[in-house]
Amino acid sequence: MKGIVLAGGRGTRLHPITVAVSKQLLPVSDKPMIYYPLSVLMLAGIRDILLISSPDQVPNFVRLLGDGTQYGLNISYAAQESPEGIAQAFLLGADHIGSGPAALILGDNIFHGPSFSDVLEDNVRDVSGCVLFGYPVGDPHRYGVGETDESGRLVSIEEKPEKPRSNRAITGLYFYDNDVIDIAKNLRPSARGELEITDVNLAYLRQGRARLVDLGRGFAWLDTGTPETLLQAGQYVQTLELRQGVRIACLEEVALRMGFIDAEQCHRLGAAQSQSGYGQYVMSIADGFRG
Repeated sequence: MKGIVLAGGRGTRLHPITVAVSKQLLPVSDKPMIYYPLSVLMLAGIRDILLISSPDQVPNFVRLLGDGTQYGLNISYAAQESPEGIAQAFLLGADHIGSGPAALILGDNIFHGPSFSDVLEDNVRDVSGCVLFGYPVGDPHRYGVGETDESGRLVSIEEKPEKPRSNRAITGLYFYDNDVIDIAKNLRPSARGELEITDVNLAYLRQGRARLVDLGRGFAWLDTGTPETLLQAGQYVQTLELRQGVRIACLEEVALRMGFIDAEQCHRLGAAQSQSGYGQYVMSIADGFRG
């Protein structure tokens, strides 16, 4: 499966912070926001990743991540000249996806929970149709909401409903089979002039090929689109890391634990950042693996 991280947009809700820099390059606690969605794709075993951002910001991501080989990844880049909806990612990424399935994650979404890699790996195999991820929220009228039958098959999607049939918000993580490219190509822009990801999901729903995985209790799903939610996400990450002594979305550690790199490479990556607590943590993880 190929992966796509959509890190475009203008970040207008965060102005003036994002006037000169991409939202996804802002810090969430001790690391750039983009580390969090990247780590999710890595935990799913995905190593071939396309990062989409605005033309002026792509060089900044390249400076941060390079081609990904240091993490055992293959990262390529595409410029989104103007943000025209989430589903535009499949038009920009069609050549990257090729003839196989694809995973899309939004660059400002943070996921964290127990055994998340197992959940991802269980659902990344043999994708037929689409797999969406639902998260229970207290205010479902603010989100796209999914309703399922007893088998987990999606039976309805409502966009910001006044009277929600479910409390499961559809998060910014999506797995699709290769039909998603043709579906995206045949979309018409919505009233706001965008290619809507909800329309992609509804196409699969009408075919009876949409499934919703309930992340449920014990998981956290955070959106970082406003100054308030950005601060809350940073505080959440900082609290967990301080209490547990482990780092969330540490790319070097994820790469090591997934077998993408060995302990020697992990230690070198940490040593290059040894003046920071983050780099010292990476070295300690590598030392632990070397015994």
